[in-house]
Amino acid sequence: MNIALVGDGFVHADIMEAVFRELFPNDTYVKLEVDWPSRPFQRNDEVVEYVGDPSELSSVVKQADVLVVSVAPVTRAMIESSPNLKIIGCTRGGPVNVNIAAAHDHNIPVVFAPGRNAAATAEYTIGMLLAGLRNIGHGHAALSQGRWVHEFYLYENVGFELDGKVAGVIGFGNVGQRVAYVLKSLGCTVLCYDPWVPPSAIAAAGVSPVERLEELLPQVDLLTLHARQTAENYHMISEEQLARMKPSAFLVNTSRGGLLDYDALFRSLSAGRLRGAALDVFEEEPPPLDHPLLRLPNVTVTPHIAGATRETAARGTQLVAEAVRELLNGGRPNNCKFPDGWSAKGKVG
Repeated sequence: MNIALVGDGFVHADIMEAVFRELFPNDTYVKLEVDWPSRPFQRNDEVVEYVGDPSELSSVVKQADVLVVSVAPVTRAMIESSPNLKIIGCTRGGPVNVNIAAAHDHNIPVVFAPGRNAAATAEYTIGMLLAGLRNIGHGHAALSQGRWVHEFYLYENVGFELDGKVAGVIGFGNVGQRVAYVLKSLGCTVLCYDPWVPPSAIAAAGVSPVERLEELLPQVDLLTLHARQTAENYHMISEEQLARMKPSAFLVNTSRGGLLDYDALFRSLSAGRLRGAALDVFEEEPPPLDHPLLRLPNVTVTPHIAGATRETAARGTQLVAEAVRELLNGGRPNNCKFPDGWSAKGKVG
């Protein structure tokens, strides 16, 4: 079996090969890497959040039985120029850089890696929350520039402790569940809004389910976003929703920029209608250097690195490799998008 591995500067092709060789030691491998993260994500009419030239990649992967990518694009032309291709793998939580419709048209299942960065993103969320609330980032920036900012000790500028506060979690998937667990351990009462998760499942985790977003927002001292972005929840937190929150509340977004209307957030923060925010994601990445949010003293920002750990790089490939093995054995892994009526018989092996 010929396995093509397309890595990048985060998920190295060598890491992919090491993981795959544990399960497929005798197969043939071809490896290459695209120039990410030094190049920003691109998008076209087929796929989004990708880096790499499809025409250049096609010449390398056209003999592959299995193609595994991280952020490299998998387009219809690539699929159609690879007559032996039987399985496509994407080491990300969602295969947004893979043309799923084209894969299905050619009866090719697509496996991916949900939850690969759940631990990393949950830990980072708590870090962003504390950094923003307690002036960690701004204190570091000031001191590293030779400024001892005594104003950080003024009552009006100090943050609040998490113990005894009410936290709102939007999205109770892999990341949201972990964040809720940590917030509870730090003494927060945790409320959760997720219309796709049964309230009984949320309650079983010791978290209070809230049926309506409008009901959750006025109650919370801090709000953290962990929903997967869809067309339906675009700008789910906008002017109206922000106006329902306490002026003393703090907001964290380590999920996707499109969940939050950043223009509305700027207006709320600059007018004192919200205490502060910590943002790892933006609707446009990288954001313009003159973006007004970057200039606010009550905003902590980082460049979309919440999920970036060494464990994440390997775990995504591991989940894909295990799913490929299950497919080869005639199974139907949960982390797979199947064409209608797809069967392993005569397709793999």
